Amino acid sequence: MKKRYAFIDVQNTETTTRKILGFLVDWKKLFFLLKNDWECEKVFFYSGINEGDDETGKYFEELSQSGCVVRSKLVFSYKNKNKTIKIVCPNCATEFTDIVDMGYNSKSNCDVDLTVDAMECAGPDTEFYIFSGDGDFEFLIKKVVEKGVRVHIVSSAKRVKSGPRHSVSRFSTKLRALTNEKGSPVDFWNINNLKLKIKKD
Repeated sequence: MKKRYAFIDVQNTETTTRKILGFLVDWKKLFFLLKNDWECEKVFFYSGINEGDDETGKYFEELSQSGCVVRSKLVFSYKNKNKTIKIVCPNCATEFTDIVDMGYNSKSNCDVDLTVDAMECAGPDTEFYIFSGDGDFEFLIKKVVEKGVRVHIVSSAKRVKSGPRHSVSRFSTKLRALTNEKGSPVDFWNINNLKLKIKKD
């Protein structure tokens, strides 16, 4: 009998469903779907938490008490490098410099935690459900495949316009290439197909 494990990159999955597909995930619904319907032995949940966010902390605790393995880290903010632009006056041709403040980004990197957990669970007759379209997991997926794991990448390949000639997708080209290889033990599952079961009310 195959052993099944699920690894949920919360930030990546949440951004995908909210920005690309237009719905919010109820993480408890997803956990019980994976545990009861998909018969996963363990469901791992990786997410950041803002300092002082007691509501999210309580939610994570409830998930943990239900049997989910929760790996959470404090979110930290970092300053984006400001941009320096040169502007030329169209009337007098005077050139002057302006500095554009690029603001801050927030991050809580749980990639290493996910990688370690996945490598510890990897083995023959094992299936992984990896909820992330992040190309940083390409090497991990290749390594667990070598150990006999079949991998299902759960994300969205939908593309949205980011400009007149450009579009973006949350499903990286690296992972897309893995799923497109002939006979590959890595395939793609569209998370939008789960919407009715995991959508927040």
